[in-house]
Amino acid sequence: MRSFKSLNEQEILALAISLEEEDARIYDDFAEGLKTSYPAQAEEFRRLRAEEDSHRHRLLDLYRKKFGEHIPLIRRQDVKGFVSRKPVWLVRPLGLDAVRKQAELMELETKRFYEKAARQATDASIRQLLGDLAEEERKHERLAEAMVAEALDTEAATRKREFVLQVVQPGLAGLMDGSVSTLAPLFAAAFATHNNKETLLVGLAASLGAGISMGFAEALSDDGSLTGRGRPWMRGLICGLMTALGGLGHALPYLIPDSAPNAFQLATGVAIGVVLVELIIIAWVRHRYMDTPWSSAIFQVVIGGLLVFLAGVLIGHE
Repeated sequence: MRSFKSLNEQEILALAISLEEEDARIYDDFAEGLKTSYPAQAEEFRRLRAEEDSHRHRLLDLYRKKFGEHIPLIRRQDVKGFVSRKPVWLVRPLGLDAVRKQAELMELETKRFYEKAARQATDASIRQLLGDLAEEERKHERLAEAMVAEALDTEAATRKREFVLQVVQPGLAGLMDGSVSTLAPLFAAAFATHNNKETLLVGLAASLGAGISMGFAEALSDDGSLTGRGRPWMRGLICGLMTALGGLGHALPYLIPDSAPNAFQLATGVAIGVVLVELIIIAWVRHRYMDTPWSSAIFQVVIGGLLVFLAGVLIGHE
């Protein structure tokens, strides 16, 4: 390997031509690897490839003027100081993080090469071209950082949207149904019987039945191919489990045996406390993921839950 200081101006230009050709081909590989998942970023890398080709042509024109048609083959691995690059074709599928790291490294290394080469050159025209290319590579470095950062932001937004569609929405629908719709039968049974065991059985039946019903309803609502809501069986499972969980939350306090002192009053008090916690959680999820204002979320959920609860209590007192 040769040291960089030992290169003359002809060899520096030959190396620069080789570097630009390699960088252009790597950007082309980036564009090909990202075109399916990140088409906008793939197009930007194609534009960078075209600019690297333009740099190579400018270098070729100057080289021909100064040194003729023969260009010695000098590659980055022939000169000390360059970082070893992992071949792009070995890194499949391409991820944005891998592209970001390699693109930033490429542009930083090439920029430093041109800056150092410009200081070493004595010919005015060669020095000027190398300095101009160093500045353009500096712009490429910033562009690559901004481009990948934008893609990462887009990817994060896409993941959040998919999470809301595929997990939060079916889960929230199930939790609301399980927490609210089971209130009436549970508390109707509680105040009608004043018996914890019978109330528990009603609560278990209502919760599990609602979970099965909501799970199948969600799974059969659509296949997710057009709406982007994901696998129907997964949505159904999430919805069914959250429905059952919402109902079981305020049914399980009635596990307190009837033989315990003030068993009914204690179980009912705990169940009402659980209901309040469930309604607050539902309001928080609506505020956090559905962009519902806190006041609206709390009003809608609490008022609805309160009405169902009162309906159950009134029916149970009949």
